[in-house]
Amino acid sequence: MSITVVGSVAFDAVETRAGRRDELLGGSATYFSVAASKFTNVNLVGVVGEDFGQEHIDFLGRYSDISGLVVARGETFRWAGRYSDDMNDRETLATHLNVFADFSPQVPDKYRTCETVFLANIDPDLQGEVLASLGPGERLVGLDTMNLWIDIKRESLITALRQVDILTINEDELRQLVNEGNVWVAGPKCLELGPAVVVCKRGEYGSILFIEDRAFVLPAFGTREVVDPTGAGDSFAGAFFGYLDQQPDWRTNEALKNAQVLGTVVASFTVEAFGVDGLVMADKTAIRSRRESLAAICDFVFDFEF
Repeated sequence: MSITVVGSVAFDAVETRAGRRDELLGGSATYFSVAASKFTNVNLVGVVGEDFGQEHIDFLGRYSDISGLVVARGETFRWAGRYSDDMNDRETLATHLNVFADFSPQVPDKYRTCETVFLANIDPDLQGEVLASLGPGERLVGLDTMNLWIDIKRESLITALRQVDILTINEDELRQLVNEGNVWVAGPKCLELGPAVVVCKRGEYGSILFIEDRAFVLPAFGTREVVDPTGAGDSFAGAFFGYLDQQPDWRTNEALKNAQVLGTVVASFTVEAFGVDGLVMADKTAIRSRRESLAAICDFVFDFEF
């Protein structure tokens, strides 16, 4: 089994109440790959510049097949941001797309037989091109997006969503996408756009998984020391799809709920350190331990009369 992710590889400069770090290895494909590699084999499609050192290439190669990583002339995508004291709001200080501005994903032939594809937060026109290039085949397709594409590329995004099995999206973006303030109405409305499953990411409040006429609600893992929330959503998606890639049938309630749990647990490691450091340190023993702790928190038995 294997999963192909198409997304960004970047250098981040992050400022939080815990301090400031520059030149952090980041990007949606980076966080996704490290998280998904804990469950399955990962193929990465992305672009970096000539300033992307060999040590960074070697790092990505430890967690994924990087045959689809292109080194282009110019500088790597760079982003800088500052978080509020409560970590719930983020201010973008600088965005330099650099080589990412001309990114035209080319999926290597050996990736085309993979069982799962995840289209990370990139231009929906590019997401559509990747899907078209893959051709017919039985595969699980996931997609993430952001408010920018909902604003300026809505029709392209809607077209892409018709070809997607699972959409991951944060709560504000979900409300914006379907023009609905009530998340319990917004989720089912989003399902009407095409995806079989919508996963609404809610940060410190956990996530909601919408499927058909049902919804599964899960709180976040209670991380007491949040250092850097960057990449938490991509880490969630990496673990979520990495787990599903190994299942004989990803469509079952059990598989989807287990994926939601593992996505939540793995994302909790990401926020505990700057960049990918917390995610890298999360081994199977630590993941299992937090999974059990989360299960205990969520335990509920209806054993009284009313």
